Amino acid sequence: MKNEMKVEAIKNGTVIDHITANKSLYVLKILGLPNDDINVTIAMNVSSRSGKRKDVVKIENRELHPSEVDQIALVAPKASINIIRNYDVVSKEKVRFMKELKNIIDCTNPNCISNTTEPIESCFELLKTSPILLRCYYCERLIAAEEINNQF
Repeated sequence: MKNEMKVEAIKNGTVIDHITANKSLYVLKILGLPNDDINVTIAMNVSSRSGKRKDVVKIENRELHPSEVDQIALVAPKASINIIRNYDVVSKEKVRFMKELKNIIDCTNPNCISNTTEPIESCFELLKTSPILLRCYYCERLIAAEEINNQF
């Protein structure tokens, strides 16, 4: 008989599925997890039905804010967000890219006005989603996926 380890279902919370393999730790950092108040379960580099590898994160008793979902799209563009209530999936949606990303990441140009003491939020325009390419609204520096991952 095969030894099998199963992950318990959560009663209420969020399941983030189809995270790019080995990117779940970036997702946790975006969400400020783990912390002492919330149970988190992580499955990394597991098989999916498509034959590709993926990560899965289960967060008990917490539903994500839309701004958190926007940030997750930057590191896991194919992720899906499942809201669980009383053990049932009540909502399932794919992460979406915003055309404009405000105050999510910092510009990598140290001379950009958004990196000074001025009260200005960083702002980026989404140019491409695959691979991800952003342009700073202020200095027009291009930001690629690797630079985004370094910020999380």
